[in-house]
Amino acid sequence: MKKSLRKLVFATNNKHKLAEVLPLIQDHFQLLSLSDIGCFDEIEEPFETLKENAFAKARFVYNHFQLDCFADDTGLEIDALDGRPGVFSARYAGENCSFSDNVNKVLSEMKGKTHRTARFRTVIALIIDGAEFSFEGLVEGEIRDQASIGIQGFGYDPIFRPQGYTLTFAELPLEEKNKISHRAMASTKLIQFLNSIN
Repeated sequence: MKKSLRKLVFATNNKHKLAEVLPLIQDHFQLLSLSDIGCFDEIEEPFETLKENAFAKARFVYNHFQLDCFADDTGLEIDALDGRPGVFSARYAGENCSFSDNVNKVLSEMKGKTHRTARFRTVIALIIDGAEFSFEGLVEGEIRDQASIGIQGFGYDPIFRPQGYTLTFAELPLEEKNKISHRAMASTKLIQFLNSIN
């Protein structure tokens, strides 16, 4: 008889994030989204660091639903822009902006710049049995001078080419992206930790 998997909430309703993380974690835990647990609140991310924002989301879920959970926050850090958009990546072009608005703002600010190095950083905040842990993933790369036409990924993926690749994240198959991405790296650390305490 197959052992039932322990429930773990990923504090997001972002279908792209869920699609990236589900294959990495589904053999280990029953992954639930915010909507799966009936949470439709907009969880504030008012802080200046990715780690603080990730913990704000995880604490909200843990305190309101008493369920083990994790949350992530991700930022694109561009050297020529002094690390921007960073913690403000999701709303870089303003509140209620689209992915393409953010991409266009970055491309506009990067126009004419030759130094194009950047990195994606993901921080995962985990709360399990009331204890808090964090895990980080980082992938280096560069910003293209125009968006690719790839259909994979989301956010800044069409303009981010990971180091050692000729394709952007938007052009890489999800299986390939999941081998090298910042979120996959942080998720792998999360899974290794969870397996060590299971």
